[in-house]
Amino acid sequence: MKAIVIYNSQTGFTKQYAEWIAEATGADCLELCAAKKRDFTAYGAVVFGGWACAGRISKISWFKGNIDKWAGKKLIAFCVGGSPIHSPGIEEALKQNFNEAEREKVKTFYCPGGFNYEKMSAPSKLMMRMFIQTLKAKKDKTDAERVMIKMISSSYDISDKKYIEPIVKYLES
Repeated sequence: MKAIVIYNSQTGFTKQYAEWIAEATGADCLELCAAKKRDFTAYGAVVFGGWACAGRISKISWFKGNIDKWAGKKLIAFCVGGSPIHSPGIEEALKQNFNEAEREKVKTFYCPGGFNYEKMSAPSKLMMRMFIQTLKAKKDKTDAERVMIKMISSSYDISDKKYIEPIVKYLES
């Protein structure tokens, strides 16, 4: 089955995962702006990847707007964020991106990426600074919040090719 991987990446983590998935499956791989002009008739599977922003997958509305047009195709959405793979709340955050009917048509996955403050847009940097300050100012922080403050206060990379394995297996099934 011919597949296409489409991605929206701000700092490079989502692009890396999209390229890894395409390489592992022989899929075509396009940035979202180029994919918007593409005909998807020849594809049996469409994979969309976006970065996490406050629990939402960036640019997911484009993908969701095409779900009905892609009836009969295998549909996958993956999200890349700064949290480790087993962080609480990830499954719930993925669910909020799709309504119940959409979740029946789209399989979702999470891939840990990281933060690259040097490549972030100014609004994203500002949002992160404000979030960190809010966490730091909180009284009675939990251990998880203390770890999060330490983790997101500087750039880091926890991406790994192994996290594409469930996506590849699902595509090949």
